[in-house]
Amino acid sequence: MKMTTYLVKSTIVGALGGLLFGFDTAVIAGTTQQLTTIFNLSSFTLGLTVFIGLFGTVIGAMTAGVVGQKIGGREALRIMAILYTISALGCAFSWDWPALMVFRFIGGLGIGGSSVLGPVYIAELAPAKWRGRMVGLFQINVVVGILLAYLSNYLISLLNLGVAQWRWQLGVAAIPSLLFLLMLYGIPRSSRWLVTQNKTDEALEVLKMMGSPDSEAELREIMDSIHLERGMAAEPLFQRQYRLPIFLAITIGLFNQLSGINAILYYSNYIFAAAGFSQLSGALQTVLIGLMNLLATFLGMSLIDKLGRRTLLLIGSIGMAVCLSGVAAIFFTHSHLDALVWLLAAYIVFFAISQGAVIWVYIAEVFPNRVRAKGQSLGSSSHWITNAIISLVFPVLAKSSGGLPFAFFAAMMVLQFFVVLFIYPETKGVSLEQLQHKLGLD
Repeated sequence: MKMTTYLVKSTIVGALGGLLFGFDTAVIAGTTQQLTTIFNLSSFTLGLTVFIGLFGTVIGAMTAGVVGQKIGGREALRIMAILYTISALGCAFSWDWPALMVFRFIGGLGIGGSSVLGPVYIAELAPAKWRGRMVGLFQINVVVGILLAYLSNYLISLLNLGVAQWRWQLGVAAIPSLLFLLMLYGIPRSSRWLVTQNKTDEALEVLKMMGSPDSEAELREIMDSIHLERGMAAEPLFQRQYRLPIFLAITIGLFNQLSGINAILYYSNYIFAAAGFSQLSGALQTVLIGLMNLLATFLGMSLIDKLGRRTLLLIGSIGMAVCLSGVAAIFFTHSHLDALVWLLAAYIVFFAISQGAVIWVYIAEVFPNRVRAKGQSLGSSSHWITNAIISLVFPVLAKSSGGLPFAFFAAMMVLQFFVVLFIYPETKGVSLEQLQHKLGLD
């Protein structure tokens, strides 16, 4: 098996969807203060401005799989790239707050769609030998995108653009969006999707381009697998025998957001401003948070198969609870402000090595093959819906109480510790078949 140019190019392009996902998700952080002033936003309407993008993300994530199956991952990703571009340019030229909301929603559709389509496209093209690392490249790109959004916000804030600053911060995403769209015209359709459309000759050509050592045998394997899956498609998820995997998928999605991670990523500049930092120093502190997030994601990915999923979740719960309690104390007492950035940086490390590294792997592992796609969708929906609700209410609670949201997130991490300790099984080093037996899902 050799790494071909087509395989490398296709993986990079698929993973670039992750970079746009991260960039478009986090770029709003640098604009919250200016948007509040220019559009005279209350805490609630500021939350609504962030929420509307996430509402689009939920819709995009729930519908993209159907679109991808119908027209293929590559064509569906082209639609997402167009949505990203329309959103970036639309936000940059928004004439009023309702227009900004519409374009934020359109961007959310692109984010949600690419969060589903990107990893699936890579997984369908990548050889089994490299699949884990190649799909992992998508997650790394999400974190790189978040860091680039923070860095872009900081650099644009140095240009003294005045009231137009937020337009540039949101509009600059059009550059990678257009690049993504152009690059999508240089990669093949996935062999797996081509087989579902009975285009086996083209599927065989793609397998050869990807460097398959025995493309004909692999094609037969794909055809057999798809035939088997079609026979299982009618299997319902909500059955008594699946109650434990369903509980695990829903709670890991919930706790991922009840840790406060995206509230902190979206409102980082707002948090630093509330603590008394200037706009420029707050933007710089946010870049540090993004850098810590990237480094800790690499650490988490290196530890997940060594320490195990459950162990990492337990370590992360304790670390995040301590850091969040410290942040809450700073806001309640209005003292030790210099410790805020270090507590948030430590919190990001504990999140990235635990929840950040574990969530998608764990959801995929606890369901049997016959309902795995439905289970993944359930866990993802739990994650995105909770994210949207928290993002809506966070600025309202933060403005009225300062430290209350952080105290709540800390309490949720204590609860997570005990739920994981007493209910979550360890899946490290256990085959999917053995795990099914262990969970009584045979």
